Amino acid sequence: MTDRSAPGPKQAIVALAALLLGNALLSANNLWPTPFIVPDHRLSPEFVGLWLALMAAVARYGRLPARALTVFTALFLLFAFGRYADVTVPGLFGRPVNLFWDGQQIPRFLWVAAQGLPWWVSVGALAAISLLGWALWRGARALVGQIAHRAVPYALRHRWSRVATALAALLVTANLAGVEATWPVVSRPITPTYWRQATLLATLMSPEAVARALPQVPALDDALAQPPGRALSALRGRDVYLMPLESYGAVVYDNAEAARLLQPARDRLAQDLAAGGWQVVSAFMRSPTFGGASDLAQLGMLSGLDLSDPRRHDLLVTTERPTLITLFRRNGYRTYGFYPALFWAWPERVFYGYDVFIDGRDLRYPGPEMGYWKIPDQYSAERFEQLHPRAPGEPPRFVFFPTITSHLPFSPVPPFQPDVDRLLGDTPFDPADAARALAKKPDWLNMFPDYIGTIEYTYRWLGDHLRRAPPHDTLYVLAGDHQPVAGVSGEGASWDVPVHIVSRDPELLARFVAQGFQPGLAPPRAPIGGLHDLTTLLLRAAGDLPIAQLSLASQSSALTVQATSSAAGVASTASSR
Repeated sequence: MTDRSAPGPKQAIVALAALLLGNALLSANNLWPTPFIVPDHRLSPEFVGLWLALMAAVARYGRLPARALTVFTALFLLFAFGRYADVTVPGLFGRPVNLFWDGQQIPRFLWVAAQGLPWWVSVGALAAISLLGWALWRGARALVGQIAHRAVPYALRHRWSRVATALAALLVTANLAGVEATWPVVSRPITPTYWRQATLLATLMSPEAVARALPQVPALDDALAQPPGRALSALRGRDVYLMPLESYGAVVYDNAEAARLLQPARDRLAQDLAAGGWQVVSAFMRSPTFGGASDLAQLGMLSGLDLSDPRRHDLLVTTERPTLITLFRRNGYRTYGFYPALFWAWPERVFYGYDVFIDGRDLRYPGPEMGYWKIPDQYSAERFEQLHPRAPGEPPRFVFFPTITSHLPFSPVPPFQPDVDRLLGDTPFDPADAARALAKKPDWLNMFPDYIGTIEYTYRWLGDHLRRAPPHDTLYVLAGDHQPVAGVSGEGASWDVPVHIVSRDPELLARFVAQGFQPGLAPPRAPIGGLHDLTTLLLRAAGDLPIAQLSLASQSSALTVQATSSAAGVASTASSR
C-alpha cells in the first residue's frame, strides 16, 4: 500500500530547497562593501534550534497548528533580521551591531532623508516598505510551512535524517562550547546579540547596576572639587571650541592615495592658520566607534568615559553625571551646544544641560539643501558667530560644535564661498556652483572620491574661518569623531582619529606637547590614548600643574594605554571568528 503522506520527488526537492534557504538566511554573510548578503554553507545554530523545536511540535501534534506556525515564522524573521544586521553593520561601518542603539538611528535617518522628498514620494516609499514587510511575512510563513509540513514529517520517519539532525545538534553544541574545529561548519550565533540588548534593559532598571557600569573619571572629579577658576586657570578666560569633525579618520594619513590627494589642502590649511597667527599641535587618539554612531565619540569627549560599549552611552544619558559642560559652567563659562545637523526634537539634550542650545532650525538657512544634512558646515560656523557675537565684558564661552558635511554618504560636496557677506545673505552660493554640487549624486559603491572631497572642503572652510577669526585668543580642539565607513577606510583599518589643538598661545600648546602631541598638522602615528582621554588631557592642560608634572602624567597614561591595548588585542584575537 502506497504511503500518501510521503512526498513525491518534486515535493521532496521543494522541502530540501526550503531547508537550505532557511539555513542560508540565518547564516548569510555580507557582500562587502555593499548592503547585500550572500548565502553561507555553514549551519546556523538558530536554524538548528528551530528545526529541533519544529520536530518536537510535529511529533506532539501530528501537524503544526496555524497558531504555532505564526510563532515559528515570527521567530524565524527575528533571527533573519538579527543575522542581517549582525553581518551588514560590521561590513559597512566596521563596528559591531548594537540593536538598541542602531534601532534608534535607522528611523531617525529615514525621517531626515524624507524631509527633502515630495510628499507623494514619501507616501510611496512608506507604501513600498509596508508592501515589502507584508511580502517578507508571507514568504517567511510559506518557507516555514514547507519545512514544517514537508521536511519535518519526512525526517521523523527516516533514521538517517534523525542521525543527521543529531549530528547537527552536536556540532552546534560543540560550537557554543567554544570548540574552534567547528567554526568552518557552524556560523556565529545570533542569539547573543539579542541577549546583550536584554542585559542593557535590565541594567537600566537598576541604579546600582548603572553605577557599577559607569566608572568615575578622576580628572573630572578632581577639577569639579577645586575652587571656581583654579581648574581652568591656564586657559586665562579663553573661549574653548570643542569641535568633533565628522568622519575625519586616520585614513587621511594612513592611506597613501588619500594622503597624496589631501596634501595640497592640508598645506593650505597650515598657511591659513599661520596667516591668522595660530599654532597647532596634533596627535592620534582611538575612537570608541567606527563608521557611525558619532554620539559615542562626542559624549566620550565630554564625559571622559570610554563609550566603546554603546550600552554605557545609553546608561549615561539616564544619569546626572557631570561632564565638561558642568565644569565649564561652574568656572564662569557660558556653554553652547551647537548642532546644525539636528532638525528634530532631541530629548537627550536635557542630560547635556547647555546654557544655549542651537540646532539647524535656528539658523534659518536660506540656501539650497546640500544633501541629507542640508546646511553646509561653512555656513553653520559663520552663522553661529553672526547670531552669537562675542561682546566685550561677556563671560567666556565653551562651544560644542559637531560638524556634519563630511558625514556619509559624503555627497554632495558644497561649494566653498570665499565671500562671507554673500554666504550669510539670501543667496549663499552662485546658482551655477550650487547646481554643479547638487548634480553629483552619492556613489554608494565607491564613496572614496566624495569622501576626499568633503575633507578638502573641511580643510578649506576651517582655514578660511580661522584665518579671519577675531584677535582675541580661543582654544580650538578639532577632533575626528571616527573613521569613515569600511568602504572608504578599508578592511582592518584602525579606529584612530586625528586631533588638532589650535591656539595663539605657545605656552598653552606646550602643555599639550608635554602630554604627547606634536607641533604641526602631522600627528605622530602611535595613538596617545582613547578619545575619551581627551577630557583628561584637556583638564591637565587647562589646570595649574607645571609642565614637568604633565609630562610625567602623560608617561604614566601611555603605559596604561599600552597595557589596555595589549589586553584588548588578546581578547579580540580570542573572540574573533
